[in-house]
Amino acid sequence: MFGPALSSPVARTTSYKVVIPFYVYAAVSFLVATVLLLTSGGAFTGHYFQPHILAITHVMALGWATMIILGASHQLLPVLIESDLYSNKLGHLSFGLAAVGIPLLVYGFYTFNLGVVAQVGGSLVTGAVLAYIANIILSISHSKRKNVHAMFVLTASIWLLLTVSLGLALLFNFTSSVLPENSLSYLPLHAHLGLVGWFLLLVLGVGSRLIPMFLISKYSAPRLLWVVFALVNTGLVVYGSLFLFHAGPGLSFLPAAMVLLALLLFAYYCGQAYKERIRKKVDDQMKISLLAVALLLLPTVVLLALIGVLLASSGAQANVVLLYGFTIFFGWLTAIILGMTFKTLPFIVWNKVYRHRASMGKMPSPKDLFSGPVYRAMALAYLLGFVLFGCGIIFAAPFLLMIGSIALLATAVLYNWSVLRLVNHKPFRK
Repeated sequence: MFGPALSSPVARTTSYKVVIPFYVYAAVSFLVATVLLLTSGGAFTGHYFQPHILAITHVMALGWATMIILGASHQLLPVLIESDLYSNKLGHLSFGLAAVGIPLLVYGFYTFNLGVVAQVGGSLVTGAVLAYIANIILSISHSKRKNVHAMFVLTASIWLLLTVSLGLALLFNFTSSVLPENSLSYLPLHAHLGLVGWFLLLVLGVGSRLIPMFLISKYSAPRLLWVVFALVNTGLVVYGSLFLFHAGPGLSFLPAAMVLLALLLFAYYCGQAYKERIRKKVDDQMKISLLAVALLLLPTVVLLALIGVLLASSGAQANVVLLYGFTIFFGWLTAIILGMTFKTLPFIVWNKVYRHRASMGKMPSPKDLFSGPVYRAMALAYLLGFVLFGCGIIFAAPFLLMIGSIALLATAVLYNWSVLRLVNHKPFRK
């Protein structure tokens, strides 16, 4: 029912040749990250600032989450603005620069050699973001349709540019003094510009459009979404100001509370969309996506606990910081990607393979293009791995870390198998 609504405007503007490489690259990155997780479990019982953890973090942040978001954005932006994507060539350029830059950057972190190789990698990633944001701005400026969802995407892309620009400055600051303080002192600002400004805003903006669409819900509350938009952006600006002016950790409760309120309102929005859905049966992909909405609250709760620890002691507990990062990258980000991949990619592949065959008789539906049992096995492995590894961080238990990482590796293997099977799909024979 909603397949044509998603695919028809996109089919004439965004070539699958632009979008699919992002999905494949992200899938491989997820697999690489889980392999590194399995081989670096011991790092999660110590301090959070060490080479292997930095490498895993950037594989997850850039190779996994950012690449799949960039691909999905090229596909979904025309749906949000009801207009053409400005340039497929800019999409290709963004992919090419990021695809080369990310491995160079991750290699630099893994070996903790933050010289020329890492700096070139960071520069290429920044170039990829510039190409992406130019495409976003030009696409929206040529559209007559302006809405809250498009503003989420646009603002998130601006925060992404600030994130990678600061990250590049931090890289050069390791070898040359380009910033007033050492690079380590800026890491919290760099992390939260990306986590809240890029990932959270983008997920909220796109999710607020896709969740009602895929639930086939009549619920709409743009004013509520504008409040969410304002709370997240204001909270991030307040946090950045407090950070730059070296305010005490107690004041950090204010921006954290603003973001938490925004998440509660978004959860309410999704709950109302669920209640007013026309389709009563909810498929497995949407269940995982709705779980991701609940997992949005978990990192904020951990952050509030972290602030409390800072107030009660002279420093942060390493395991709380590690848990905070883990719940973000392997928690709500991964959960929403696992859910939304198999709500969006099947339509992209269906449009590629069957769009010109629609008049030839009965066609399979997008959900027929991937295996339901494999997806459910992947979801089970993911939930098991997430819980066990999280507990392993809390209790510094190597055995739990190992079992959890094996389960997450199994998740990545099943995800890659499903994605590669999808993108290599051939027309069904009668």
